[in-house]
Amino acid sequence: MGGSVASDGPRRVRREPPPFRMVSLVGTERPTPHVVRVVFDGPDLHNLTVDEPAASIRLLLPSPETSDLEVPVWNGNEFLLANGERPTIRTFTPIRLPGATSELALDVVLHGSGAASNWATSATIGAPAAISGPGRGYVADGDASSFLLVGDESAVPAISQLLDALPAEHPISAGIEVTSPDAVRELPQRPMIEVEWRVLAEGSLPGTEQFDYVRTSTLEPGVRIWAAGEAAAMQRIRRHLFDDRGVDRSSTMVRGYWKLGS
Repeated sequence: MGGSVASDGPRRVRREPPPFRMVSLVGTERPTPHVVRVVFDGPDLHNLTVDEPAASIRLLLPSPETSDLEVPVWNGNEFLLANGERPTIRTFTPIRLPGATSELALDVVLHGSGAASNWATSATIGAPAAISGPGRGYVADGDASSFLLVGDESAVPAISQLLDALPAEHPISAGIEVTSPDAVRELPQRPMIEVEWRVLAEGSLPGTEQFDYVRTSTLEPGVRIWAAGEAAAMQRIRRHLFDDRGVDRSSTMVRGYWKLGS
């Protein structure tokens, strides 16, 4: 991040997010070799409602140094621990498992030695964690002519939910970048859905195939675009859509889901 910028105006205060709910790890799965699905349960999950597809959940992880879980306090702008440090928080797409009354699952993509990756591969059953949310999901524009979805492995749960929830009468095209062929997963199928899986070449920057998919896509009038993936890659897609293609910002939702190296 860059340095701070002086301002004579008042400090912008962010809306306070939902409080953290205590949960415990009750199981793990491996949907693909690159993904650990962590499953949580706890009394506070019984009344957690996720109404919109591609919503978000903040996951609070224990301190890597002490393994203690301290619930942070919202200071009007961010969550902070008692010592003034920032807690380890990552954001994921919440997944309700079929038949589950309270269990909530999150898919953690193994990005090297990131905080969430390390926790997901080493945590034992009963390990404590906390979640906050849900954050806003995606509300389909009724005036859309079609939908273009773009993502990487971290966005597969959200894309799966969107394919299931978007209006059936509109064409949907999806381009998904994966790091290897064994990362391809089963997605909802119905008429007018076209999914293209693209394998990222070894040594290429994350988002390379996503950008190429967007660059070569025909953007018809009325198309609505949803994209998510590595933060820098999403910035590149934003610039391309807004500066090179003249796409109206109101017709897009582009989210950075993770940062390379973290």
